[in-house]
Amino acid sequence: MLIKTYSCALMGVAAIPISIEVSIELGVNFMLVGLPDSAVKESQQRIDTALRCHGYKIPIKKIVINMAPADIRKEGSAYDLTLAIGILIASEQIQGAEKVEDYYIMGELSLDGKLQPIRGALPVAIEARKRGKKGVILPVQNAREAAIVSDIEVLGVENIKQVIDFFNADIPIDPTKINIHDEFQRSLNEYEFDFSDVKGQENIKRALEIAAAGGHNVILIGSPGSGKTMLAKRLPSILPPLTLNEALETTKIHSVAGKMSRYASLISVRPFRAPHHTISDVALVGGGQHPQPGEISLAHNGVLFLDELPEFKRTVLEVMRQPLEDRYVSIARSKYSVDFPASFMFVAAMNPCPCGNYNNPKVPCTCGQGIVQKYLNKVSGPLMDRIDIHVEVVPVSHAELASVVPVEPSIKIRERVIAARMLQRKRFEKVENVFCNAQMSSKMVRTYCTISKEGEERLKFAMEKLGLSARAYDRILKVARTIADVNNSMNIEIEHLSEAINFRSLDRDSWGK
Repeated sequence: MLIKTYSCALMGVAAIPISIEVSIELGVNFMLVGLPDSAVKESQQRIDTALRCHGYKIPIKKIVINMAPADIRKEGSAYDLTLAIGILIASEQIQGAEKVEDYYIMGELSLDGKLQPIRGALPVAIEARKRGKKGVILPVQNAREAAIVSDIEVLGVENIKQVIDFFNADIPIDPTKINIHDEFQRSLNEYEFDFSDVKGQENIKRALEIAAAGGHNVILIGSPGSGKTMLAKRLPSILPPLTLNEALETTKIHSVAGKMSRYASLISVRPFRAPHHTISDVALVGGGQHPQPGEISLAHNGVLFLDELPEFKRTVLEVMRQPLEDRYVSIARSKYSVDFPASFMFVAAMNPCPCGNYNNPKVPCTCGQGIVQKYLNKVSGPLMDRIDIHVEVVPVSHAELASVVPVEPSIKIRERVIAARMLQRKRFEKVENVFCNAQMSSKMVRTYCTISKEGEERLKFAMEKLGLSARAYDRILKVARTIADVNNSMNIEIEHLSEAINFRSLDRDSWGK
């Protein structure tokens, strides 16, 4: 008897339909074909043991299973349940040949028949709706994640016996239902860290507000213990809240990467990723033999924070240059290529020198001549070129730490950031794929960042006097445009330009000498 069951393979952040064709005839053999990897080939033992626990078995006959299309690599253990149900129906141990065609079935089997969670439940549910399927049958741990897709049944099951009874005896499985809008709103403003916890550092808060308002990349440079990491962790709390489409896009990436927590549904807060400096280039940008999203894709619509920037391997940092510009990363293999979204705010932190005390007003630097510049040169010029705002972080005094004066909370700063972003959305509404000032091209800078003759003279003087590099010119204008937006000004005034110039610390000839 020939039976078809249906499942999905993951390709990038999308799901590809896979049909499992099971043929059982007279003879003695078990053949699994269609480019399965080792985990799929090992499913025979898991399936056999799980079925025997519930009074069923793999028949001792000639069994041929084809996973079509045969030219796509099938990997992982998520096909266990699909294969098991196909074998049971094809061997006529259970009924349901017509009913099984309406569902995508996925799940990893334990030896006792219980189901383990899988990766990519959300893309699978999206593909099921696209293909007109009635629903999906998944492990109960993945049900809430898949249930954010409307107009399909999401049946979360704990063990294979429930699936058998569903097809064989029409015993219903209660579908998982969630209200996506309620789920989205429920945790929209839930942030662990808040700027109300930060004493002092008003200039750094201002810099991060400007960065958040314009989507600018920023680097914090200062002595150990000055608060760089603490400030960076609070940046997501002042970014505009995710839109529903952004939340779905972010959830899909985390689902494919297997980063969703059990029983989770929708990611509704902007992600914050902070990989250790020992990370490899593949782990950062994505890839592998079968490409998976990297940290820059997991930070999509959120913040990627690299602490101790000079300690990262040079090759790791250099592979970020293209994604920072294009806002996606393309992973190519011999037979196919996949694109992963990578639109994130890049925040870096570093010490100013090996001892960490260069420019520290309280502790003298012990580094020799040229050592500071050599340390800074660990980060390449092309990467620094993609960072708009450079900020010096000075340690907080005891008086500021002991102050009991209330500090402005993140929600107040966020209101100003949202207002600035609304101005930018209106400005760029006719420009495709540009949503904030940081995304402007050089041509757009000339159009939207015009300054007065007096402002041009101020900028010329600053570049000559402070030794600012040529690459700082456009960056200063972009940041000045954002400062004007935060201040609700239509024009870039002299004070906006002056503040933007102050955010180019590392471009000055005097730094590190």
